[in-house]
Amino acid sequence: MVIPPPLFVLAAGPLLASCNSSGTERDFERMVNQAHYEYYEETSFFEDRRVMREPPPGTVPNDRRLGPSEILHGTASGKFVEAIPVPLSRPRMDEGRKRFEVFCAPCHGVGGDGVSVVAHNMELRKPPSLVAAPVLEYPAGRIYQAIAQGYGLMPSYGQDFSVEARWAIVAYVRALQLRTNGVAVDALPEPVRVRMQKELR
Repeated sequence: MVIPPPLFVLAAGPLLASCNSSGTERDFERMVNQAHYEYYEETSFFEDRRVMREPPPGTVPNDRRLGPSEILHGTASGKFVEAIPVPLSRPRMDEGRKRFEVFCAPCHGVGGDGVSVVAHNMELRKPPSLVAAPVLEYPAGRIYQAIAQGYGLMPSYGQDFSVEARWAIVAYVRALQLRTNGVAVDALPEPVRVRMQKELR
């Protein structure tokens, strides 16, 4: 049965009045301000006397992403992957552009060249250009790890972006690099090279 609001107030009124008239002040914060252990404290509850517990053997956090290291970490056999290890598409590039312009461009500039108002006012260390050396020579995995783990003064965006979103940003950075520096005709995929040669005739 649902009690209408006016009747609920009338019914609860005597109860609240009795609480206030008891002469004792109720501690409604007792669930917040209750005794608890801090990190690394000692306790007699466990045999090893440690408050912080190891996860049960063979378990992983339920939010841990499992998969190939080259996709999740940007590394393979302990080295950064050179190429982007996920399929690229126009929607993924668009996602990378949108995230880049919101999260990366304020420091690195819309063109990735390190020219921005924020960069101009950063005196300790300027954000690097992403379209010039040395970043231009970085393997894709190194750029991915900078996004995931942070680098220098740049914070980690590992909690903000999914694995796919990080690679989408890497793909967009690569597109900015190509737009700024161009690409050799011989490096183009054959269908693109043939189409370009036809259109330039």
